Amino acid sequence: MPTESARSESAELGRYLRARRTQTTPARVGLAVGGGLRRTPGLRREELATLAGISIDYYVRLERGKETRPSPAVLDSLARALRMDEREHQHLRALAARAARYAPEPPPAPSRSVHPHQRLLLDSLRPNPAYVISRSMELLAWNPGGLALYAGMDGWPAKQRNLARYLFLHPAARELLPDWERQVAACAARLRAIAGTVPDAPDFAQLVGELLLKSPDFARLWERYEVAGRKVGRKTFQHPLVGTMTLTSHSLQIEGTPGQRIGVYTAEPGTPEHDALVLLDNAGSRQAAVRS
Repeated sequence: MPTESARSESAELGRYLRARRTQTTPARVGLAVGGGLRRTPGLRREELATLAGISIDYYVRLERGKETRPSPAVLDSLARALRMDEREHQHLRALAARAARYAPEPPPAPSRSVHPHQRLLLDSLRPNPAYVISRSMELLAWNPGGLALYAGMDGWPAKQRNLARYLFLHPAARELLPDWERQVAACAARLRAIAGTVPDAPDFAQLVGELLLKSPDFARLWERYEVAGRKVGRKTFQHPLVGTMTLTSHSLQIEGTPGQRIGVYTAEPGTPEHDALVLLDNAGSRQAAVRS
């Protein structure tokens, strides 16, 4: 008999499959759609089972969390049928491994301590805004521009500073980010990806629970069950102190830490954006001096 923990993990696998199925249109997988109205959003269970080459009964058991040990071949077939990308496919495998109780031990409990050399690195990156974040997006250390970039973040106590919390709960976030909807969707997808590896970690569970309670936008995005990793890209800020600037974002994993990363935003020297970063760095230094 599966343990209660195994049943919980298989239920999570089923929820993921159901979310991906209902968000995959027949046209995307090459199915002809008749003229009648479809009562089911996305693919029907029998359509997905046929595309994956498995029985409808078996698929229903998977989606309902009653099947805890799908084979790698079945998982690969479902991923192909649902047109999953590599990240989504990996997440499906991780959930299946947990359901089968084959998952590796969870990573060690995260620490909020940051090595002095990392703080020196942040300082050397000025005027580029830079910070260290935990796996659950806690802001652990920063240079002046790294904190000033997120307008209003400095008004929160240090232990409350979290990029996901800021995006979903801080009133300044919507004004700071003109593409706020896209940014919060990407944030929720990153947190969903982490959930597949450390769903019961206290730091992570507390953050997700808070966001589900306080943010209807997060609850809506969380239910969509999209997963994604971090991507290098361009991001535009409409900053109240230095105006509009479009920066390049970078995220670097710090070896030997429990999931800590360095985030950096850069601009080409000699550009208006770089001039804005110099102003932001100076403003952040003045704010830090006032607080001290």
